[in-house]
Amino acid sequence: MLRHFLATAALVPLTLGAQTPVSAARSIPAALPIDRVVAIVGDQPLLWTDVLTAINQRRAQGLKIPTDSAQQSALGRTVLGELIDEEILVQKAKEMKLEVVDAEVASAADRQIKGIRSQFKSDEEYRTELRNAGLGSPEEYRKSLIEQYHRQQLQQKAFAELRKRAKPVNVTEEEVTAAFERSRADLQKRPATVTFRQIIVAPHASPAAQAKARARAESLLVEIRKGGDFEQIAKRESMDPGTKALGGDLGWNRRGSGLVPEFEAMMFALRPGEVSPVIQTAFGYHIIRVDRVQSAEVKARHILIAPVIDSTDVARARVEADTVAAQWRRGASYDSLVVKHHDATEEKGVLQPFNRDSLPASYQAALTGAKAGTITSPFQLANPRGQPKFAVLQVVTATDAGEYNPSEIRDQIRAQLADERSIRRLLDDLRRQTYVSLRM
Repeated sequence: MLRHFLATAALVPLTLGAQTPVSAARSIPAALPIDRVVAIVGDQPLLWTDVLTAINQRRAQGLKIPTDSAQQSALGRTVLGELIDEEILVQKAKEMKLEVVDAEVASAADRQIKGIRSQFKSDEEYRTELRNAGLGSPEEYRKSLIEQYHRQQLQQKAFAELRKRAKPVNVTEEEVTAAFERSRADLQKRPATVTFRQIIVAPHASPAAQAKARARAESLLVEIRKGGDFEQIAKRESMDPGTKALGGDLGWNRRGSGLVPEFEAMMFALRPGEVSPVIQTAFGYHIIRVDRVQSAEVKARHILIAPVIDSTDVARARVEADTVAAQWRRGASYDSLVVKHHDATEEKGVLQPFNRDSLPASYQAALTGAKAGTITSPFQLANPRGQPKFAVLQVVTATDAGEYNPSEIRDQIRAQLADERSIRRLLDDLRRQTYVSLRM
């Protein structure tokens, strides 16, 4: 809950007493928190409570607070160093006149607040937890979040600009090996992964259903050409769930943006205000209207009328998928099977390595125990319209879960070390250019 975010009071007794002058401690009630400046960066002070807040935020993310006073002091100095770096970046961003979009900052803060608020049953419980966590009222909490996000974006923008000037850093093989050994215990386990290629078989509507859908699309085209409102007709009739409520609005699209070829060719052939004839794609029958055109982009609307798929069509597709699997296992070439059977609206080829656990349940079940070269039995999946399709997969590579070895991640370690050193060099250069006074 929220009390874990900024439970500052829990940390104050660890070191604050040692930081307080004896005379001050005698003259101020013991219950009153004492703050002080621990660093000055440029003309901005950093307070001890800033350090405590940062430590508690890290604790909420899993940091274990040491019990030894020397280790606590070391942690405080480390966190203070990070806060100094952040403040230097903020000041540099202002010097470079970099700007942050206030609406984006407020939106990010509101998303976080919404996620936190959803954990509580009532506004009163939420307010109570905010107070217990030392965050004040919801309004004060929102204001502080907006300030945090604003600073973070300034830091990111300044860092991105400065990084363009960073010089590459060399890392030796010995350093890579040493870094691997230091982090071996903390490395995540390698997940089980799989790459595969697939053939997706989709049911095809009967000739009668195709004819009925085309006739309906043609009748709507007549209505539009007689003056019917394209947007309202799309809202009433279109069978594209992604654009129906928007009156068929497809937004702006460039060539090669993922539209099927015949649809894209027609869309780019139209002039603003023109309405296409009925065209057919793998999705059904479309009517397209181009609203606006600008350099290499078209803004258009469409109406989709899809033929009805019935249970007979689905059963026929299942038989076709069984045939594909059998022919593939007997040695039929993948390319020839794709041309004849694969649904053009779906991906094919060798797909990227997937974590087995991240795949849809139907894929996980089909790939259980599958090794490289395995051709699965057909299984059913569903597309966004709920129309059943059937997939047949061939496993290309399969990697079991386990520990990484150095050879697998040497390049990654080298790149990370070089990146860290380049960043540190960049920040150290900025420190030399900025007035920094440590008073911790």
